[in-house]
Amino acid sequence: MVSLNPLSETTYLDFTSDEWAALRANTPLTLTESDVEKIRGINVNLDIDMVEHSFLPLSRLLNLHVQGSHQLATVTDTFLGTPPRSRPFVIGVAGSVAVGKSTISRVLQELLARWPQHPRVELVTTDGFLHPNAVLEERGLMDRKGFPESYDRRALLEFVARAKGGAEHLEVPVYSHFAYDVLVGETRVITRPDILVVEGLNVLQAAGVGAFVSDYFDFSIFVDADPGAVRGWYIERFITLRDTAFTQPDAYFHRYAELNDEQATAVASDIWARINEVNLFENILPTRERASLILRKAPDHSIERVRLRR
Repeated sequence: MVSLNPLSETTYLDFTSDEWAALRANTPLTLTESDVEKIRGINVNLDIDMVEHSFLPLSRLLNLHVQGSHQLATVTDTFLGTPPRSRPFVIGVAGSVAVGKSTISRVLQELLARWPQHPRVELVTTDGFLHPNAVLEERGLMDRKGFPESYDRRALLEFVARAKGGAEHLEVPVYSHFAYDVLVGETRVITRPDILVVEGLNVLQAAGVGAFVSDYFDFSIFVDADPGAVRGWYIERFITLRDTAFTQPDAYFHRYAELNDEQATAVASDIWARINEVNLFENILPTRERASLILRKAPDHSIERVRLRR
């Protein structure tokens, strides 16, 4: 693994997949094959053995962190002489387009919700905080969708800050991948979660001055893989969508539904090279060493190495 930060070799503990799996201890497997089938993303190889081998240890680690966080909050409340107040434990999940971070986030949501100490686990993706297409077009940013400047960063920061502050009700904008746009005026309401998972491309970014979304994370995860493998996954997903979602007449990308395999591969490769690969190297990879934990995926989507910040 190439490090963008020479200090990372001394700040992370490095585990093979088997060494990591052993840290599961006696944590019971609470998901079934049927549960995993519902969680699995498009073209993402995920099975019950992967969940048991890679994600049960992470579930155990996060549960311990949540309990420690609650104990610390109790100490602070006692010191201040204030009544205990419930605040969510916030987890950030970052990584490239098509690396499988959404699937991993859903796995964690399901596993963590099965611990009796924190049954209410909510997952929010930052897609809802993208500027609407009309705004992106007006600003000439449609080809920069997913780059930091394409998000309403103030709204995202305010949302995470209010969540961490224990707000009773939180409204999350709704994004449609079918329409490839934010659904203006539509929101979903989140009510006092025990754990909040925030998943997005650039959630670990800290460029500029002032507060950042990551300042409110209690724990952060970067999903890593060889860029060549991610490019392949992106093309595979594009071809699958060509045969499924893109065939719907109202789909934003319906124009790609009639492409043959060669044409679809060429289009997906071009989009990857012009947009997603640029975003990966300019904005996403530089944030990797800010994560509490780095999950390195193999070409078959299994977790081959885990790096845990000391």
